This record gives sequence, C-alpha cells and structure tokens, in this order.
Amino acid sequence: MGDCSNSKLLPMCDSGEAPFDARRYSKLVHDNVHGNIYLDKQALNFIDTEQFQRLRELKQLGLAYMVYPGAVHSRFEHSLGVYWLASDAVHRLKTYQGQELGIESFDVQTVKLAGLLHDVGHGPFSHLFEREFLPRVRGGIKWSHEDMSLKMIDYIVDENSIDIDSGTLKKVKEMIVASEAGKSVSSKEKQFLYDIVANGRNGIDVDKFDYIERDTRACGLRCNFQFQRLMETMRVIDNEICYRAKEYLTIHKLFSTRADLHRTVYTHPKMKAIEFMVVDALIKANDHLEIDSYIDEPAKYWMLDDTIVKTIEASTHQDLEESRNLIRRIRRRDIYQYCNEFTVPKENLEHFKNVTAQDIICSQNSDAHLNEEDVIVTNIKIDLASGRNNPLERVSFFQDYDSFEKFHIKEDCVSQLLPTCYQDLIVRVYARDPKLVDAVTNAFEIFQTKTYGKKTQVHGISEKKRRLKYNDN
Repeated sequence: MGDCSNSKLLPMCDSGEAPFDARRYSKLVHDNVHGNIYLDKQALNFIDTEQFQRLRELKQLGLAYMVYPGAVHSRFEHSLGVYWLASDAVHRLKTYQGQELGIESFDVQTVKLAGLLHDVGHGPFSHLFEREFLPRVRGGIKWSHEDMSLKMIDYIVDENSIDIDSGTLKKVKEMIVASEAGKSVSSKEKQFLYDIVANGRNGIDVDKFDYIERDTRACGLRCNFQFQRLMETMRVIDNEICYRAKEYLTIHKLFSTRADLHRTVYTHPKMKAIEFMVVDALIKANDHLEIDSYIDEPAKYWMLDDTIVKTIEASTHQDLEESRNLIRRIRRRDIYQYCNEFTVPKENLEHFKNVTAQDIICSQNSDAHLNEEDVIVTNIKIDLASGRNNPLERVSFFQDYDSFEKFHIKEDCVSQLLPTCYQDLIVRVYARDPKLVDAVTNAFEIFQTKTYGKKTQVHGISEKKRRLKYNDN
C-alpha cells in the first residue's frame, strides 16, 4: 500500500497535500490483515500512551486461544485495523461525494479517531468482564465498555496533555456510542459519518469488517465475506450510506459469517467452560484484589488487563488459594464439563424464559443430590445482529451510479434459499465437578421432557464422560 498502482485509497493529510507528501507526517506499520497502514500524527499522540498500549494486553477473543491456539491477537491491532478502515471509508466518500456532502478535514479526523479509540474502555477477556463478572459482583450495574471508552478518552487527553479541540473530542465520543443511540447526538446534517465506525442504523460498519476478517484468519477459518466490495460500492443518499442492489447477498454474508463466528468460536462449548472457571476465579479473588473497583476510576482502570490471572496465579496469599486452584485446573485442562445443549424450538422462541440452574436441580432424579452451585446453565442467543428480524430490512440500496433513489429489497425477490428465522436460542449445561456429569445430564434430559414433551437435544453425552464419576478426579 502506498504505490500508485495499489487499488486501495492512499492516505491524505489534513491540509489536502498529495499522498506522497503525507508520508512525511505519518508512521508506516505493517498489519497482517490490511497490509501497510499509515498512522497520522494525531493518532500517534493517542497510540504512544500507556493507556492505549494497554490494549496489547487484552486478547481480542479473550480465552478463545485455549481452543484455537492462533487466536492470540489483541485489541491493539484490531483498533489499528478499524482506524485504517474508517480512514479508507471516509476518504472514499470524500473522493467521490466530498463536495456534494460537504466532507471536511475535521470530519475525516473525527471518524479516524473514533475508529482508533472505540475499544480503549474494553475490559479483560473480551466481553467476559462486563457480561459475566460485573453482573455477579455488582448486581444491577449498568456498565458498558463503550461508556468506559468515553471516560478513558478524556483521561488519556488530560493525562498526556494531547492537543485536541473540544468539538473534535465530542464528535469522536458520539461516534463511538452511535450504535447504542442509533443516531448522532449533536448533529444530523452528516448522520452518515456516524454509521462508519459503530452503525446503529443497520449494523454495517468497519468494526465488523475488521474483526470478522481478523478473527477468522487467527482461528484458521475460511471467510466468504469480502468487505472490500461494500467499501468500493457504498454511496450516500439522503444522509445514509447505501449499497448497490447487487450486493444484497454480500451483506447477507456479513451477518451470516458473524453468526457463524458466534457459534463456532465466541461461544465454543470448551471455551465457555474455561470462561466460567475464570469468572469463578475472579469472583473468589475480588474481595482481596477489589477487581470491580477498577471501573470507578480511569486512573486505575487502565492498569486492569488479562494479566490479572497471572497476578492471582503468582500470588501466595491465602485469600487467593481458591482462585489459584481454579487457574491451575485450567492449566491442567481439568475444566468444567460440558454436559449437553438443545436449541429452543422455533415455535417456543417468542415466549421463551431463560433456563436457570434451579430449573435443572428441580428436575433431578430422587437418588441424585445436586445443588445449584454444581450446575451452570447458559442461555446463548445467536442472531444476525438484529434479534429475530432480518437485518437487511434496515439496509438501503440503490440501483446503479446513475440513480439517486434509495430503496429496500424484500428477501424473496433475491433468493428462496435465504433463512426465514433469524435467531437461535441455545440452552447449554455444564457440571463444575466432572464426577457429576451423569447426574447433571440426566436432570437436563428430564427437564427437556417436562418442558417440551421430548428430548430436544440432538446428541447424547458419551459414556466416557458419564463414567467420570467412578474414576479418580
């Protein structure tokens, strides 16, 4: 990237100088996904801080590397990737529609910084920290890594005396949380800019482009989705980024690939078992280490990362003994045992209530002696980024580059092979003690029969696992 023959957009400096002149103000970094990328001076002001460098110690996929050994990439390279794609996207729009849309250097810089800084508030172990750990130690708390990113940005600016005007900073933060609000906070005249990094309108954004490509590569999986086609054909109509009608199936592949990653990687049964062990270890260590207190102050929070597990493991303090033992079990692959799962029947989705450990305990045989703490139940929701709805219903298309009207496309106009259901609910059960696999499995099967009149699970548990209760642990 950087040669005139390269089809990707070359970086432009804010003053509008030629791309080759812009190299004097940029740093060249080679990324294993996007190739050579250029980091401008303002981006480097943030990157070269202790707080941003923390992202190197946060694995993008949390504990997935315990199942997929190559999944050791970090939030750091993902953030650089999103920065580059955000830069590419806004430069493309400026090149082809800049005069029409009034895209200025200010807009370009805010989009790029939003891409760079969108994950600086992320907690350890991917989403485990905010979705599993915090709710159990601070019940009812409303906390998100996006909101923490806003606090961290302010802290980084103040702590490192970064020269950035308040208007730019405000817009950067609004763009980061745009997917939560679904609209810009302070301005609507350039709403399309808020759809580039975190798209609350239809879910198509460069954040997904990067992590889908990066995660599939790291896990050794094939990726059918080509984000480049969408980058090259996007166009703004009526303040919204639209796509050529012929790219309908490309967009469908974006959402289906994301769903496949959730099923095969992000919620892999063995990985989830290890996640539950790490959560238990963090909870047992919380009274001593006060891990949850780190979220109260950015000055403390930036020092919290994946190495917290090593801190527990290396400690000799008596209060951390239970946590250490759990981590040692993980090292020795003596993990919580996956018992079984079932997919909630389609006709029961609408009125489905989450299954709890108590539901399984109440279904056990009279000769079993299970307690709630013996059982872990997780209710996994996998969809196409729009709940039970078709995400493409929210996407606007245009016919060709001579047309100026946007429209929606009905799925049956494209193919009869596309899905008619857009969400899976999977109920999965684990046993904390390998010796209890048989009892938990039986209780789970009884629960299914009581609830649905039959066992809805597809496969049974192996006899080898069932016999674990007769063997020494």
